[in-house]
Amino acid sequence: MTTETAAALRALAESSTAWPFEEARKVVERLKRLPKDEVLFETGYGPSGLPHIGTFGEVARTTMVRHAFRILTEDRVKTRLIAFSDDMDGLRKVPDNIPNKELVGANLGKPLTKVPDPFGTHSSFGAHNNARLRAFLDAFSFDYDFVSATDCYTSGRFDQTLLTVLERFDQVMAIMLPSLRQERAQSYSPFLPICPRTKVVLQVPIVARDVNAGTISYDDPETAERVTLPVTGGHCKLQWKPDWAMRWTAFGIDYEMAGKDLIDSVKLSGEICRALGGTPPEGFNYELFLDEKGQKISKSKGNGLTIDEWLAYASPESLSLYMFQQPKAAKRLYFDVIPKTVDDYLTYLEKYPGQDGRTQLSNPVWHIHSGAPPNSEVPISFSMLLNLASVSHAEDKAVLWGFIQRYAPGSSPATHPKLDQLVGYAVRYYHDFVKPAKRFAVADEVERGALEALRAALAALAPDTAAEDIQVKVYDIGRAIPRYHDLKAKGATPERPGVSQEWFGAIYRLLLGQERGPRFGSFVAIYGVPETVALIDKALAGELASAA
Repeated sequence: MTTETAAALRALAESSTAWPFEEARKVVERLKRLPKDEVLFETGYGPSGLPHIGTFGEVARTTMVRHAFRILTEDRVKTRLIAFSDDMDGLRKVPDNIPNKELVGANLGKPLTKVPDPFGTHSSFGAHNNARLRAFLDAFSFDYDFVSATDCYTSGRFDQTLLTVLERFDQVMAIMLPSLRQERAQSYSPFLPICPRTKVVLQVPIVARDVNAGTISYDDPETAERVTLPVTGGHCKLQWKPDWAMRWTAFGIDYEMAGKDLIDSVKLSGEICRALGGTPPEGFNYELFLDEKGQKISKSKGNGLTIDEWLAYASPESLSLYMFQQPKAAKRLYFDVIPKTVDDYLTYLEKYPGQDGRTQLSNPVWHIHSGAPPNSEVPISFSMLLNLASVSHAEDKAVLWGFIQRYAPGSSPATHPKLDQLVGYAVRYYHDFVKPAKRFAVADEVERGALEALRAALAALAPDTAAEDIQVKVYDIGRAIPRYHDLKAKGATPERPGVSQEWFGAIYRLLLGQERGPRFGSFVAIYGVPETVALIDKALAGELASAA
């Protein structure tokens, strides 16, 4: 990118209302107050379980803010994204989805990097999950630096800040104690010693501390022996809120977002960070995902969608779009959001080349693809593919490609790989979700007459009639039937009424077995005029309803 191009892009970005630019401008203002050579973005991960869809969302969103910041600074400031693993946390319970539960259960309370790997592939359970995290992030080509809590604690990277926590112990306690229940407050300490005897991360009262020596003392809960340990060198770790603050301070983190459920934790950690002499990072609290019943998604409940489930039916780009849209609004994350999200992504991608520079910066695909969206090569919507799969009962991609190649001559899986990928998603989604839910209606007298009129109109058309011409015929049929009149439609008159959605709803229920469907003229053009006539014949004969 030339200097002139970068400056022009920055000028557009400075007034963009897209949320990544709004967030990035906060980091730019921070940099003016706190000049530095490198700006650090961070996301956190608890490796007691496998990476999940929330992990993807946080890294994807932070990556978008990071790229927006680079545009606003014309890439003159070095940036880095730290993917931090809290792998020194003590394992609290045995996960349900692992083998060798007894092996893990015998090591409860130990740091994750001291718990044996139940899969037998790595040096510890923490190392196994860290490897899964990195493979997960690498699969999406995220640009990040992986950082392990265990490495930071044991290598001395956190030592100076840990000594500051010890020195300002009373200030940290004054911040934390009002947030705790009375019983918890009596035994609370920001330091969690790691027992030399059992290697377990202990939550015990600290009975003495020596700032000059850099040590804390506690009474062993089993032997009652007084034990003194340095707070440095990996002999202790911090409770997670002080740990978060210590990390922000030690690294100099400039930006980190968190879920809405952590608002109070962010505030407390921010106060501790200031007490340690640091400046809390910029960021925002994103809303949590809801399942199809409007309940918060929970890993323990297993409700909602996993990332593997989304990627079985749609592309990573569509998932990135879902993460981009309204991050501060609660959204349902369930299978039925996938088709619309896929089509929204394709629509944004198709519109992008014809947009001016300012509009492009508000287009989600600009942020999803870091300013370089690919060319759109998908001439058919995902919902259309689903409907083609539905009427043809497609169980493999070849069936759908037969329709596509008639509509778009010269196209093939080789020339349109993205479309071929989409076809595969459509066949799978149809088989798992559309097919089981199909419910064909039986036509009443008015609907039967409407279908007969539609059949006659289509039968009179040439097989290669354009989609728009077919759509006009469909409208004309509806306009001739009083049940489907819409006098409130724009430009409607009693002599020439509009056509209500009920007409199209009837078509979808009678011919497709569903409440919603595609633009019908386009569907007929792709599925075929003769094939649609034959489909209507089956509906009129009651074959579709009886088969369902």
